Amino acid sequence: MDLSYTTNRKYIIMQKFIKLSLIVICSGIWTFAEAKTKPATQNFLFLGGNHDQLEKYTKQIDSPDINGVQLVYSWKLLEPTKGNYNFAPIEQNLKYLNAHHKKLFIQIQDRFFDADAKNVPAYLMSDPIYAGGITPQYDNPGENMPQASGWVAAQWNPEVRKRFQKLLQALALKFDGKIYGINLPETAIDVKEQDKTGFNCKNYFNAEIENMMAAKSAFKHSYVVQYVNFFPCEWDNDHGYMSKLFHYASAHNIGLGGPDVVPYKKAQMHNSYPFFHKYRHKLPLIAMAVQSPDYSYVNPKTKKTYSKADFRKFAEDYLGANIIFWDIERIGAH
Repeated sequence: MDLSYTTNRKYIIMQKFIKLSLIVICSGIWTFAEAKTKPATQNFLFLGGNHDQLEKYTKQIDSPDINGVQLVYSWKLLEPTKGNYNFAPIEQNLKYLNAHHKKLFIQIQDRFFDADAKNVPAYLMSDPIYAGGITPQYDNPGENMPQASGWVAAQWNPEVRKRFQKLLQALALKFDGKIYGINLPETAIDVKEQDKTGFNCKNYFNAEIENMMAAKSAFKHSYVVQYVNFFPCEWDNDHGYMSKLFHYASAHNIGLGGPDVVPYKKAQMHNSYPFFHKYRHKLPLIAMAVQSPDYSYVNPKTKKTYSKADFRKFAEDYLGANIIFWDIERIGAH
């Protein structure tokens, strides 16, 4: 017998066995990594525009299950006059939260849900280049209402949009990487088409996409989130706005979120909710808000108003939320 042949054959067989074993072991490690549970959803307190009241909520903020705070800043507050920025409120809030080892998420507001709220810089409404700069919102835009139910900046006007994007750039220069994230307000507005500002639905959709990209281009380190719930002129994605926005956000690594969580609410199920479900593993961040009105809805299964556990389960399991913004006044409810 040729002993050298036998030895070489045993060596080859052993090498194959070792290689196969390594493949199995590595495959097991990969499978384990894939099977790891999703990190716990972060809880933020939603304080709205209460920038000067953080100390009032110190106890809630310091709770170990709270990761941070979301605050809303109006365009007018941040840019009182053209090109002159007032970021002191954000700086103060950030300093306070850093001292408490909590994160800050800021929402920049250019639309308002009160008839008396025109919280955009005055120059937008006075300089003819902005064509009014702001337009009324109506609860029922097809009817003649005695007065507006709110106001929205005319982002479909390129000159207005240019100023808003300059604000985003100035914010990024100051706070990128220091704040945890920035979100742009919800997409839903109720405006009469072809009003004096030149509004139309397609131009509005394109403006939202452009502002979303401008925010992402400016903020390299902090998360960027666009709130999306409905689009004017659209129902059930019949214009393709909703599908295009989610695809665009996924392709450009932009987070999405929404101002309300109501489990399987019919209107949202015909608009943004199914897209959150479809894209829940394709977006860098999904941030959903449970605001005070959401607690008034009744769960059809229990015949009782939704509980905190109901909101959490739906936000995490169906919508894929990584962050939930809880209304500060209702955080202890249920």
